[in-house]
Amino acid sequence: LARRAINPRRDYWTLPAGFMEMHETTAEGAAREALEEACARIEIDALLAVYNIPRIGQVQIMYRARLAEPSFAAGEESLEGGLFAWEDIPWDRLAFPSVLWALRHWHEVRHLPSFVPFGNPPDDRGAR
Repeated sequence: LARRAINPRRDYWTLPAGFMEMHETTAEGAAREALEEACARIEIDALLAVYNIPRIGQVQIMYRARLAEPSFAAGEESLEGGLFAWEDIPWDRLAFPSVLWALRHWHEVRHLPSFVPFGNPPDDRGAR
């Protein structure tokens, strides 16, 4: 996780994420954002989820990945980075609902070699 150094939700924890650049795939964008925000080189394993968030005009594409190298650090848009045991995740300091969704979805399939990607949770009342 990366602790945000920018608004919105400065000082809250998030997964490295951001907007795509021209001529890059979603996977390339995810890898670039991980490098920019957490100085982490990742190997993408699978598409984890696609979340529709019309209230802010976004579709968020989340990937399951692992560190390609055992190093990470705070990037330009982060105050710090951290690896957490499941029980130590700062649940009350997560920046956005989609971070919570992605963490829960990852936990559900963390040991599965393949799975059907997730969408918004059924209890997502704020999607519109």
